[in-house]
Amino acid sequence: MKVFVLFVAIAVAAWQCQGDDHGVNFQVFPLRMKSGLGGHYIPEISCQSWMLGVEAHNIIGFSSVPKDCVGYIGNYLVGDQYRSDSKTVCREAYFYVKTLNISSKDAWVFDIDETTLCNLPYYADHGFGAEPYNSTAFNEWVFRGVAPPLPESLKLYRKLVSLGIKIVFITGRPLSQLDVTASNLKKAGYYKWDKLITKDPSYNGKTAVTYKSNERRKIEEQGYNIIGNIGDQWSDILGTNVGGRTFKLPDPMYYIS
Repeated sequence: MKVFVLFVAIAVAAWQCQGDDHGVNFQVFPLRMKSGLGGHYIPEISCQSWMLGVEAHNIIGFSSVPKDCVGYIGNYLVGDQYRSDSKTVCREAYFYVKTLNISSKDAWVFDIDETTLCNLPYYADHGFGAEPYNSTAFNEWVFRGVAPPLPESLKLYRKLVSLGIKIVFITGRPLSQLDVTASNLKKAGYYKWDKLITKDPSYNGKTAVTYKSNERRKIEEQGYNIIGNIGDQWSDILGTNVGGRTFKLPDPMYYIS
């Protein structure tokens, strides 16, 4: 016996905010059903929720992207939305800076991987985070020194430099990658900075939060005033001496504690 399912089109309702300070039209769209034609599961729904959990710091310590979400994450990263989300974060960072009276010792802390430099060419060949992290393969990629810049981060960097703000890079990359990282940054358009800090072996076995907190503390002890701090990992912006404001860029591919 064949069962015919009638799909009813739901009209989209529109409403307008009232009041002297409003007057903006908002369109309200119906929620998508979790199952599609014939009850087939739509994986994008759960993958979108998973990614939200990652960015909201509700899902932590995961080792890889769920296999069913590779397509969703890949489309997000190489599509327009990743760039748009990054633009929103960097724009808010700039708006914040414009409210400050900048001094000669004000500094801004940037992370590097997936913040200033983009490793998407590498991750596109490794399942967009679905493959377990391979340190040998990733280090080979780093030593090529060809990672492109994240466009919106580069724009923010240029604006901060133009305002006279000191630039500090703190990366989880090891000390052995200092020279190639410096070269890659310059090649990507980050042409000047006050400090480029790579991870000393003494931090081996310690969390990224501990490492970055200690290095930010040292910077402030040298007389710098950290007005802002931006990174793709929560460990970039948690801990101590985080600065006047922190900004979290999207990264659904991996998590570093």
